[in-house]
Order: sequence, then C-alpha cells, then structure tokens
Amino acid sequence: MSENLSAFLYLVASVCFILSLRGLSSPESARTGNILGMVGMAIAIFTTLASPAVLSYTTIIVGILIGGAIGTVIALKIQMTALPQLVAAFHSLVGLAAVFVAGAALYSPGAYGIGTAGNIGAASLIEMGLGVAIGAITFTGSLIAFGKLQGIVSGTPVRFKGQHMLNLAIGIAIVVFGVILVVTESHTAFWILVALALVLGVTLIIPIGGADMPVVVSMLNSYSGWAACGIGFTLQNSALIITGALVGASGAILSYIMCKGMNRSIFNVIFGGFGAEGEAAAGAGGDGDRSVKSGSADDASFIMKNASSVIIVPGYGMAVAQAQHALREMADILKAEGVKVRYAIHPVAGRMPGHMNVLLAEASVPYDDVLEMEEINRDFGSADVAFVIGANDITNPAAKTDPASPIFGMPILEVEKAKTVLFVKRGMSAGYAGIQNELFFKDNTMMLFGDAKKMCEEIVMHLDN
Repeated sequence: MSENLSAFLYLVASVCFILSLRGLSSPESARTGNILGMVGMAIAIFTTLASPAVLSYTTIIVGILIGGAIGTVIALKIQMTALPQLVAAFHSLVGLAAVFVAGAALYSPGAYGIGTAGNIGAASLIEMGLGVAIGAITFTGSLIAFGKLQGIVSGTPVRFKGQHMLNLAIGIAIVVFGVILVVTESHTAFWILVALALVLGVTLIIPIGGADMPVVVSMLNSYSGWAACGIGFTLQNSALIITGALVGASGAILSYIMCKGMNRSIFNVIFGGFGAEGEAAAGAGGDGDRSVKSGSADDASFIMKNASSVIIVPGYGMAVAQAQHALREMADILKAEGVKVRYAIHPVAGRMPGHMNVLLAEASVPYDDVLEMEEINRDFGSADVAFVIGANDITNPAAKTDPASPIFGMPILEVEKAKTVLFVKRGMSAGYAGIQNELFFKDNTMMLFGDAKKMCEEIVMHLDN
C-alpha cells in the first residue's frame, strides 16, 4: 500500500473516531457512535497490516486471536455493575502497551525509523520518555483503581505524613531521568524512569477513596490516551496520535465535568488528593437516636398510583440489584394510569460516567423520560413523589446544609422538595462518602427496606391488583 493511500485511510479512520465521540455524547446516537468507532478501528488496523513494513503476520495474527478471544469472553460475561473496574483494567493494558512499545523502540530504533542504537533523535527520545512515563503511571494507577472497585483493595484512602512531598520528589526525579535519557540515551535512565513512574501511579491513587473512583477512572482514561498519543509520535503513526489525543482530551474534559458535579478540584484528581478536604469530617451526620418512617411495597404502590407526577432517581444500588427492568415495568404501569413519570440522573450516579443512562437504556426506558440534574432539579418541588432507588450521597441534603460534611458543596438532586420521598434501600448503612443521609429522617420520607429488584417487583404486583 502506498504511503499516500495509508495517510488517507488513517485520516478516514480518525474522522470515524471523531464522529464516534460525537455519537457517544447522546443516548439516542450512542449505538451509531459505537459502530463508527468500530469501523474506524477496523480501517486503522487493516491499513497498518497492509504496510510494507510488516514482515511477518504470524505473531500479529496470534496476538489478535488471543486478545480477541479474551475480550469476547469478558464482554459476554461481564455484568454492568462490574463495567467500571473492567474499564480500569483495560486502561492499565493501554499503559503497559505504551511502556512495551517505548522499550522496543529504544532497543531497536531502526525498526521504527527513528535512528540507530546510540543515535536516536532528541525529539524521539522526548516523545518516548513522555509516553513511557504516562503509560507506567496509567498502568499501576489503573490496577489500584481496579482493585478498589473490585474490592480486592480496601476503598479506604491510604494517607501518610509527607505523602504529597513524596509524590513531588518522584515527579521531579522522573523529569531528571527523562532529561538524562534525552541527553545520553541511557538504557539505565530509561528503566529508572519506568520504575519511578510505576511507583508514582500507586502513590497517586492510594490516597483516593473508593467513592471517588469514577472520577479517577475517567482521569486514567485521559492518561491512557496521552500515553498512546506520545507513542504515536514515536511510531510516526498519525492515526495513533489523533486517537490518543481524542481519548486524552475527552477524558480530561469528562473528569472536569464530573469534578464540577461533585464540587471538587480537578487538580486534586491529578495530584492524588481527591476528596481529601472533607475526609476528616466523614463521620458527620450520624443518626443517633433518630427514627425513620418505614413502609411497604403496598404503601408505595398506593401513594404512586394516586400521584400525578413521579420522579425516579436511580443509583448504584439499582445496578447491584439489576432492578432496571422491574423499575421500567413499574413506570409503564404508572404511565398507563395517567401518572407522569420521569427519571433524574446525577452526573456521578453509579460508578462510572453515564452508568445509570446505560442501565436504563438496557431496560428500553425512553430517552425522552431520562433527564439530567440541571434539567429536572427545579421540578422536584412540584412532584408528588420522588422514588429513590439505590442512590444515597447524590440525594443527601447535608451537601447543602452541613459545612462539616465531606460532600458539602456537591450539587445534589433535590428530592427532599417532593411532597413524598420513597427511598428504596437495604438498610440504614452510610453511602460511599461514609456519612448518613439526612433525607432518611425527613418527615416526608418513607423508607422501603429491601432488595431494590424485589421491592419493584412487589410494587408492580400491587399496582396490577
């Protein structure tokens, strides 16, 4: 394949990736976005395979078969509730790939067209150093995020005196050895740089609590994109450069949006201090001797059947119980009774961006019924019922009223303004932020204790009677 044709096909692939990102910005166009992304990747892969620089296809085919088989099995078996940790694990592989490619380029520069051993251009060494540093940080950081999300590693923040100074020292050391690599092309400096970056990936993520992992995963996604972009320069591959930059930029923007939604600083995410401001007050808002009003599925069905407007607020508890299908059935019955039903989505509900949107789409909930926080918050005051299913911190009024709370200042769904709040929860345990939800003790709140799926099914049964 000629060089001009390859450049053109890489450009086509890049356009597909851009259109894919645009499609993924909306639930209605997400399927088309995914298809465009797959088409772009197929074009990029086949264009690369058709390059005259490929001398043997055996290793490539074996790698594709092994990786494809593993990916297929995981995709078929993975539950939606485990998708965040799967994303984190895949990010780690992208980072590791960047390290391997940089190492291969350092030892065999001629194969990559960047010079000869001992005579690699300074620009290539800079690109290589940046790519391997970001890739190594992404690898270990993503593994820690995976462990926290999967429960292998405790979600409790790990902090110690002088932690930020240690991170700063490691960061400076990475820069120093990066400079040495560029000046001397020292293999020793390269591997020291890799080792330091691997350690920094751990020390940046361990002080971040499990509740904040969705933002961390988003930022690690950005890191993996920039790592791929850096290695793209080393490989002189325009498609990899563009794709990496797209992933890096979109991940950074998404992280910023999520931080804004939680009233956190983006710099705390980058430098490993996310959520630190309020951790000392994590015990605030205990329940003491206060009592709650508890109800049954029969009570809930009666209240909602006689309402004119119901707003459903899904959270991670819904995902764990896989209650989205029963919830949609409940909503359909209410609509048939003339009740106006809508869904309110908080930007950080669940354990990854868009988690609730995906689950509701899986249950064929109409897109028009699903509204973001900014669109629906003003409507809670006129709603007869707010049906909260498995959400916790994102509905806690303490975010607005208690300056000592670790979530103070975080925008929440203002469900407490509804005439009646029906709160589905297994028990009175605290949310990810480690504090009790003040909403439980409001006069207009009725707790529906039990498994979310079973509760919805029981409500459906009573609605049908």
